[in-house]
Amino acid sequence: MSIRDRWINLLHRAATATRKTQRLLTPIGLIIFGVFTGIFVILSILMDWWLSLPWPLPNGPTWFIAMLFIAVGAGVTAWSVLHFLKVKGTPVPFNPPPEIVTTGPYRFARNPMLTGVFLLLFGIGFAIKSLSLVVFFTPLYILANVWELNEIEEPELVKRLGEDYVAYRQRTPMFIPRMRLKN
Repeated sequence: MSIRDRWINLLHRAATATRKTQRLLTPIGLIIFGVFTGIFVILSILMDWWLSLPWPLPNGPTWFIAMLFIAVGAGVTAWSVLHFLKVKGTPVPFNPPPEIVTTGPYRFARNPMLTGVFLLLFGIGFAIKSLSLVVFFTPLYILANVWELNEIEEPELVKRLGEDYVAYRQRTPMFIPRMRLKN
């Protein structure tokens, strides 16, 4: 059995465990996600310092862009979390909702919470004037998350939720909502 298959099985066992076990694992999942995200921010700060990267924009536009990204990112993330909590689940794969969430932002994208986190990272990059966070580490973070979703989380969701999730995945984009024009 490959490491990928073991990780999928571990998530599946946790996602189908007792509520008590899921509640115990939730903080561990949050810590792992927080540390993983924090590493990207810290590495970007170190790279900016090490390479003496200058910030290319004046303060006014920088702060406007930072606040815009942070506000939208925090709003989308909070909206997404609320819809998970409504069905008695959390954003942590160890303690997911017991059913597919298709309300709120999940009508438009399968992973709006991560879309919000990506926007937050771009906003933080502008706020701390980290060129490497904006142009290198946030895109790298996005790629790492896309890989993890495609290779680990979505196979577990198919295993746990079956054809309903396959159909949801086929009609709903991963991050960016489809724009449909009315005829």
